[in-house]
Amino acid sequence: MPSIFDAHAPAQPPKPQGFAPPLVIESSTAQFVTDVIEASRQGPVIVDFWAPWCGPCKTLGPALERAVTRMNGAVRMVKINVDENQALAGQFRIQSIPTVYAFLDGKPVDGFMGALPESQIKTFVERLAGDTGAALEDLLAQAQAFLDEGAVDDAIDLFQQALTLDPAHGGAMAGILRCQMALGDVEAVREALAELPPALANHADIAAVRATLELADQTAGASADVRRLQAQVDANPDDHQARLDLALALFGAGDPEGAGEQLLESIRRDRTWNDAAARQQLLKFWEALGPTHPATVQGRRRLSSILFA
Repeated sequence: MPSIFDAHAPAQPPKPQGFAPPLVIESSTAQFVTDVIEASRQGPVIVDFWAPWCGPCKTLGPALERAVTRMNGAVRMVKINVDENQALAGQFRIQSIPTVYAFLDGKPVDGFMGALPESQIKTFVERLAGDTGAALEDLLAQAQAFLDEGAVDDAIDLFQQALTLDPAHGGAMAGILRCQMALGDVEAVREALAELPPALANHADIAAVRATLELADQTAGASADVRRLQAQVDANPDDHQARLDLALALFGAGDPEGAGEQLLESIRRDRTWNDAAARQQLLKFWEALGPTHPATVQGRRRLSSILFA
């Protein structure tokens, strides 16, 4: 979310006393001190600078109103028509609309310019209202969606915003590290992992990043050997080392399902080979992929059927 302030709203703002209806009001230059500055000592006040001719304002305004109304008085919204209040718009250096400011304790604490998706608007309002749990979950979900789509810069921005709400959140930190890996900045990831405090270093999501990094090192250049290793396994299905190497090559080539199949077949043939090396490697794959990845979910079912057949 493009912010117009360096600092975001406090992660845990003072609990507001609550605003009585109406929660969305029109205001003016003459009433600004009363409606915004003084009112913000009671709780967060969102100011929407808009104009009737502004197309994006017609989308943003109603979305903001819906988000504010859902907070049941924890936050208020004040609408300022810039055409009718040009002096006030000039005082706040409004250069484009819509522009949104958020006030708390008489001071601006956050804001953004331009229209945003309704999900981000909802997160913005929840954060101001002190509903940091919901805001955090929304931020993380949006960030992961961006990362999955390849919009890494947008994902980093949202993961960083999540860290402002909870600086010790392992999932948010892991998200930033995954973004850095997607950008190819592997050395920065190594350095960050080495410097993390124990509470974060042992987090499951951080462990998954570490496993991904180790696998990247382990499979570097291996994908070129897929055909050779496949032929070797076809020639001797009980060549467990070749099958393990093939699994690593497939994983490095972006085929985690195929990699898992090779290891499961090795376990099916001889689960004790090399101190259960195939199973240990499979667990590393699953740790890197995460518990909800299809290859992990399906692989766990297959492994159970093999072990308890």
